[in-house]
Amino acid sequence: MSISPLHPSQRVGMFIDTQNMYHSARSAFNAHVNYRAMVETAVAGRRLIRAFAYVIRSDSSEETKFFDALTDLGIETRVKDLQIFYSGEKKADWDVGIAIDIVRMSEKLDAVVLVSGDGDFTEVLKYVRSRGIRAEVMAFRKTTSAKLLEETDTFYDLGADPARFLISRGSAPKAGGNRETRVNEPRGNRNEPRVNRGEPRGNRGKPPMKTDKPE
Repeated sequence: MSISPLHPSQRVGMFIDTQNMYHSARSAFNAHVNYRAMVETAVAGRRLIRAFAYVIRSDSSEETKFFDALTDLGIETRVKDLQIFYSGEKKADWDVGIAIDIVRMSEKLDAVVLVSGDGDFTEVLKYVRSRGIRAEVMAFRKTTSAKLLEETDTFYDLGADPARFLISRGSAPKAGGNRETRVNEPRGNRNEPRVNRGEPRGNRGKPPMKTDKPE
């Protein structure tokens, strides 16, 4: 199936797995993600219809600032509470919710931008492409599933341009505009149980940040 190239009239939906981004950026680069740069790159001059960030509430004092900063960027937050069982086990997972939102929104979109390297999303990207919709992924190649990449029309390697997409964990960056909002993930997320389940690619060389797959 022929997939259309990037075009200003395309309707874009963005779906951000914040846990995956937090853990991947921390483990691979000991840094935070620059969400403003990520959104600008993903939209690429097209029509952003909706952008969702899927987050876990863990009673951190920094969470409100983080959520407000996402809102300032035009990102809507989907929030779940961290579940703690009698055994002490913790559970927090947005995979099904993200997949369902992508399917629900697909009829209104020309391009789906998944911000995650988790291989669990491979099947939903297959569905998206089967409907003639672009499947684009933003993630760190080091922690991105090889199977997920096979179902991607465009891959943005956030790790290929750390100066643009990463922020030092000790800095206080601006979100943009005039408000100087800080866009760091709340530190409470370091207690979340889930880490990236993507398949590490190893050191196969650093690709360009963006690659389009020919059909």
